[in-house]
Amino acid sequence: MKIVINAYSARQGGGQTYLINLLSHLPEHNPPQIEVFAPRSLQLPLHPNIRRVHANWPTENPLLRALWERWSLPRYLKRTGADILFCPGGLVATKAPKKCRVVTMFRNMTPFDDRALRRMPWGLQRIRNHMLRGLMLRSMSEADLTIFISEFARRVIEALTSIPNPVTIPHGITEAFRSKGTKLPRPTVVGDDPYLLYVSKIDSYKHHDEVVRGYAQLTAEQRARCKLVLAGEADSVDAEQVRRTITELGLDDRVVICGAIKYNEIPALYQNAEANLFASSCENCPNILLEALAAGRPVLSSDVEPMPEFGGQEIGYFSPFDPTSIAQAMRRVLEEPETAIRWAAAANERSAKYDWKLTARETWTEIHRLSV
Repeated sequence: MKIVINAYSARQGGGQTYLINLLSHLPEHNPPQIEVFAPRSLQLPLHPNIRRVHANWPTENPLLRALWERWSLPRYLKRTGADILFCPGGLVATKAPKKCRVVTMFRNMTPFDDRALRRMPWGLQRIRNHMLRGLMLRSMSEADLTIFISEFARRVIEALTSIPNPVTIPHGITEAFRSKGTKLPRPTVVGDDPYLLYVSKIDSYKHHDEVVRGYAQLTAEQRARCKLVLAGEADSVDAEQVRRTITELGLDDRVVICGAIKYNEIPALYQNAEANLFASSCENCPNILLEALAAGRPVLSSDVEPMPEFGGQEIGYFSPFDPTSIAQAMRRVLEEPETAIRWAAAANERSAKYDWKLTARETWTEIHRLSV
């Protein structure tokens, strides 16, 4: 079986993590031949059955990439005898040859979340998401296989359109994020004080502003015991608002914005935190929450679906829209040692459900069925 993967949309973050782990766990018996169109930043695993290929014109520009997908990629699939076209980015702009089956994934929840869209300022970003909504629905309704990464997302889409062949396969957790019983060395970026940690790019639907306002509701003694560390890209308009909030509330010496952190340094951040927070209200499969579950520390999470689907019942939930609810969760983990221990154990136990080997095995099994 020959599979062509159009991964040009996997330019950073979760998209690249997914592909690296999927391609690192090919079937041991009779693995498929795989050709990958991908940005140069994606480091493909070394395997004799995996080959990087390149488009015959520039694909950095989204418009030029769309033209390549529409006109050039179909000819390539026909010429090379591809059995499967896999588009993990969620958009399929290619009419595959008759005998070539099409697989796509649903990853981006934002175009289908009205609350997240309303929090965006009017402009190109909101228009783009409205356009993506229609294009993604069409891609999934016409694909031979659509992979969902949460049951919540599957319910949302199946309420809007008919999906011919859906399957739900959640992401896994990279082994480096799993606690091995002893903490990794404490990162220097957080200093010496105990800290509550929130790892995420600062964006409107991630609710950093509400997290800061919740932290402000802690007593002065509680804040003195534990800083709040925000780790993730912080160069947006929303990040500027968070900085203003920190200053307005007099928290400049207690709230640390680290900015972007190297991926291989994040496990140590998680493992040394007093608790790990995740306050998003718009997710499909929340990779950051999965990583936090595996760190062996208490987890405080948004109660908006699909977070409870992944976190289970025994971690600390709060409303990401309500700073008081966030403060209550923080207080419990700071003032109730038994609760903190219970939440940490429950998070670690829950993390065992999410394994990239299982994700890859189920994915290759479903793809293989298309060629039988």
